[in-house]
Amino acid sequence: MMPSRWPENALRRSIAFALALLLATAAGAAHVPVAGDTAPSYIGYGLDGKKVLLENYAGKVVVISFWATWCPPCRKELPVLGRIQMAGKGQIQVVAINTEDHSVFRDAAEILKELPIKLTNDETQKAFSSYGVKGLPHLLVIGKDGRIISVREGYGPSELDDVAAELNAALKAGLAEGTAPTAATP
Repeated sequence: MMPSRWPENALRRSIAFALALLLATAAGAAHVPVAGDTAPSYIGYGLDGKKVLLENYAGKVVVISFWATWCPPCRKELPVLGRIQMAGKGQIQVVAINTEDHSVFRDAAEILKELPIKLTNDETQKAFSSYGVKGLPHLLVIGKDGRIISVREGYGPSELDDVAAELNAALKAGLAEGTAPTAATP
Protein backbone atom coordinates (compact mmCIF):
# COMPACT_ATOMS: atom_id res chain seq x y z
CA MET A 1 0.00 0.00 0.00
CA MET A 2 1.36 3.42 -0.92
CA PRO A 3 1.52 6.07 1.81
CA SER A 4 -0.52 9.20 1.14
CA ARG A 5 2.02 11.65 2.68
CA TRP A 6 3.66 13.20 -0.35
CA PRO A 7 5.76 16.37 -0.06
CA GLU A 8 3.60 19.49 -0.07
CA ASN A 9 5.82 21.45 -2.46
CA ALA A 10 5.70 18.66 -5.03
CA LEU A 11 3.18 20.45 -7.27
CA ARG A 12 5.29 23.60 -7.62
CA ARG A 13 8.41 21.57 -8.29
CA SER A 14 6.52 19.37 -10.69
CA ILE A 15 5.50 22.38 -12.77
CA ALA A 16 9.15 23.43 -12.94
CA PHE A 17 10.05 19.87 -13.96
CA ALA A 18 7.38 19.83 -16.67
CA LEU A 19 8.69 23.10 -18.08
CA ALA A 20 12.26 21.77 -18.08
CA LEU A 21 11.03 18.60 -19.80
CA LEU A 22 9.22 20.67 -22.44
CA LEU A 23 12.36 22.72 -23.09
CA ALA A 24 14.55 19.63 -23.29
CA THR A 25 12.14 17.97 -25.70
CA ALA A 26 11.91 21.09 -27.86
CA ALA A 27 15.71 21.35 -28.00
CA GLY A 28 15.91 17.82 -29.37
CA ALA A 29 17.68 14.86 -27.85
CA ALA A 30 20.48 12.54 -28.80
CA HIS A 31 19.89 8.90 -29.69
CA VAL A 32 16.96 7.44 -27.75
CA PRO A 33 17.95 3.97 -26.50
CA VAL A 34 15.80 1.10 -27.72
CA ALA A 35 15.69 -2.67 -27.17
CA GLY A 36 19.04 -4.17 -28.09
CA ASP A 37 21.08 -1.05 -27.25
CA THR A 38 23.59 -0.97 -24.43
CA ALA A 39 21.96 0.90 -21.56
CA PRO A 40 23.52 4.19 -20.43
CA SER A 41 25.65 3.79 -17.31
CA TYR A 42 24.54 6.71 -15.14
CA ILE A 43 21.33 6.13 -13.14
CA GLY A 44 21.40 8.94 -10.59
CA TYR A 45 22.60 9.61 -7.05
CA GLY A 46 21.60 7.68 -3.96
CA LEU A 47 20.42 9.22 -0.69
CA ASP A 48 24.04 9.04 0.46
CA GLY A 49 25.03 11.41 -2.38
CA LYS A 50 27.05 8.75 -4.19
CA LYS A 51 26.74 8.29 -7.94
CA VAL A 52 24.89 5.10 -8.92
CA LEU A 53 25.98 3.35 -12.10
CA LEU A 54 24.40 0.45 -13.95
CA GLU A 55 27.73 -1.41 -13.58
CA ASN A 56 27.04 -1.62 -9.83
CA TYR A 57 24.51 -4.34 -10.74
CA ALA A 58 26.57 -6.33 -13.26
CA GLY A 59 25.28 -9.87 -13.70
CA LYS A 60 21.77 -8.98 -12.55
CA VAL A 61 18.67 -8.19 -14.51
CA VAL A 62 17.93 -4.52 -13.83
CA VAL A 63 14.51 -2.87 -13.90
CA ILE A 64 14.69 0.92 -14.09
CA SER A 65 11.66 3.14 -13.58
CA PHE A 66 11.69 6.93 -13.87
CA TRP A 67 9.06 8.47 -11.59
CA ALA A 68 7.90 11.58 -9.74
CA THR A 69 5.77 12.16 -6.64
CA TRP A 70 3.14 14.09 -8.63
CA CYS A 71 2.56 11.14 -10.99
CA PRO A 72 -0.34 8.89 -9.82
CA PRO A 73 0.59 5.96 -12.13
CA CYS A 74 4.17 6.17 -10.80
CA ARG A 75 2.93 5.88 -7.23
CA LYS A 76 0.84 2.83 -8.20
CA GLU A 77 3.84 1.24 -9.92
CA LEU A 78 6.31 1.59 -7.01
CA PRO A 79 4.80 -1.17 -4.80
CA VAL A 80 4.72 -3.48 -7.84
CA LEU A 81 8.42 -2.76 -8.36
CA GLY A 82 9.01 -3.72 -4.74
CA ARG A 83 7.31 -7.07 -5.35
CA ILE A 84 9.45 -7.61 -8.45
CA GLN A 85 12.58 -6.91 -6.39
CA MET A 86 11.53 -9.47 -3.78
CA ALA A 87 10.49 -12.09 -6.35
CA GLY A 88 13.89 -11.77 -8.05
CA LYS A 89 15.62 -13.22 -4.97
CA GLY A 90 18.90 -11.38 -5.55
CA GLN A 91 18.93 -11.87 -9.33
CA ILE A 92 16.94 -8.73 -10.13
CA GLN A 93 17.72 -5.17 -9.06
CA VAL A 94 14.99 -2.54 -9.28
CA VAL A 95 16.13 1.08 -9.45
CA ALA A 96 13.49 3.82 -9.20
CA ILE A 97 14.90 7.10 -10.49
CA ASN A 98 13.14 10.17 -9.11
CA THR A 99 13.29 13.13 -11.48
CA GLU A 100 12.51 15.91 -9.01
CA ASP A 101 14.48 18.31 -6.85
CA HIS A 102 16.72 16.58 -4.29
CA SER A 103 14.66 17.84 -1.33
CA VAL A 104 11.48 16.32 -2.81
CA PHE A 105 13.40 13.09 -3.46
CA ARG A 106 14.72 13.01 0.11
CA ASP A 107 11.22 13.47 1.55
CA ALA A 108 9.73 10.85 -0.79
CA ALA A 109 12.55 8.39 -0.01
CA GLU A 110 11.72 8.72 3.69
CA ILE A 111 8.09 7.83 2.95
CA LEU A 112 9.16 4.91 0.72
CA LYS A 113 11.92 3.55 2.95
CA GLU A 114 10.08 0.24 3.45
CA LEU A 115 10.22 -0.59 -0.27
CA PRO A 116 13.08 -3.02 -1.03
CA ILE A 117 14.20 -1.14 -4.15
CA LYS A 118 17.11 1.22 -4.84
CA LEU A 119 15.90 4.82 -4.95
CA THR A 120 18.03 7.32 -6.86
CA ASN A 121 17.65 10.96 -7.78
CA ASP A 122 18.24 12.58 -11.17
CA GLU A 123 17.43 16.24 -10.52
CA THR A 124 19.93 17.26 -13.24
CA GLN A 125 17.98 15.07 -15.69
CA LYS A 126 21.20 13.54 -17.04
CA ALA A 127 19.82 9.98 -16.83
CA PHE A 128 16.39 11.22 -17.94
CA SER A 129 17.96 12.61 -21.10
CA SER A 130 20.34 9.72 -21.81
CA TYR A 131 17.48 7.22 -21.55
CA GLY A 132 15.24 9.34 -23.82
CA VAL A 133 12.43 9.67 -21.30
CA LYS A 134 9.44 11.56 -22.70
CA GLY A 135 6.89 10.93 -19.95
CA LEU A 136 6.39 9.24 -16.61
CA PRO A 137 6.45 6.52 -15.58
CA HIS A 138 9.09 5.18 -17.96
CA LEU A 139 10.24 1.60 -17.35
CA LEU A 140 13.14 -0.35 -18.83
CA VAL A 141 14.17 -3.96 -18.41
CA ILE A 142 17.93 -4.44 -18.85
CA GLY A 143 19.52 -7.85 -19.27
CA LYS A 144 22.52 -9.24 -17.39
CA ASP A 145 24.68 -8.18 -20.34
CA GLY A 146 23.71 -4.50 -19.92
CA ARG A 147 21.54 -4.42 -23.04
CA ILE A 148 18.02 -3.04 -23.02
CA ILE A 149 15.37 -5.74 -23.34
CA SER A 150 12.32 -3.49 -23.35
CA VAL A 151 11.19 0.10 -22.91
CA ARG A 152 7.71 0.91 -21.63
CA GLU A 153 6.06 4.30 -21.31
CA GLY A 154 3.21 4.66 -18.84
CA TYR A 155 1.91 2.07 -16.42
CA GLY A 156 -0.94 -0.35 -16.60
CA PRO A 157 -1.64 -3.58 -14.72
CA SER A 158 -2.41 -5.24 -18.07
CA GLU A 159 1.32 -5.06 -18.92
CA LEU A 160 2.49 -6.98 -15.85
CA ASP A 161 2.30 -10.40 -17.52
CA ASP A 162 4.50 -9.16 -20.38
CA VAL A 163 7.01 -7.65 -17.94
CA ALA A 164 7.08 -10.91 -15.95
CA ALA A 165 7.72 -12.88 -19.15
CA GLU A 166 10.58 -10.53 -20.11
CA LEU A 167 12.10 -10.84 -16.65
CA ASN A 168 11.88 -14.62 -16.66
CA ALA A 169 13.49 -14.79 -20.11
CA ALA A 170 16.25 -12.42 -18.98
CA LEU A 171 16.88 -14.53 -15.87
CA LYS A 172 17.24 -17.66 -18.00
CA ALA A 173 19.67 -16.00 -20.42
CA GLY A 174 23.26 -17.01 -19.77
CA LEU A 175 22.50 -19.67 -17.14
CA ALA A 176 24.68 -22.76 -17.11
CA GLU A 177 23.03 -25.97 -18.29
CA GLY A 178 21.01 -27.67 -15.60
CA THR A 179 20.59 -24.50 -13.51
CA ALA A 180 17.01 -23.56 -12.76
CA PRO A 181 16.22 -19.82 -12.78
CA THR A 182 14.19 -18.12 -10.07
CA ALA A 183 10.86 -17.07 -11.52
CA ALA A 184 9.85 -13.43 -11.25
CA THR A 185 6.18 -12.64 -10.77
CA PRO A 186 5.22 -9.05 -9.95
